[in-house]
Amino acid sequence: MRKYLIVVEKTSTGFSAYSPDLEGCVSTGRTLEETEQNMREAIELHLEGMRLEGLPVPEPHTYSSYVEVSA
Repeated sequence: MRKYLIVVEKTSTGFSAYSPDLEGCVSTGRTLEETEQNMREAIELHLEGMRLEGLPVPEPHTYSSYVEVSA
């Protein structure tokens, strides 16, 4: 089991998401929950496609953190 970071952004029609560890792996949804589920499925399909093409499956290497700044 691997954990891939996803970045979710609000859009004018819902949400979009991508994984910095998996180039080209993106998804969208109307709600945050739908977007996260769609992204989970997109990652599974993306990795399956990589395996079928004989490509190495990348190890997760990104992380997230918040920093405080005075605004």
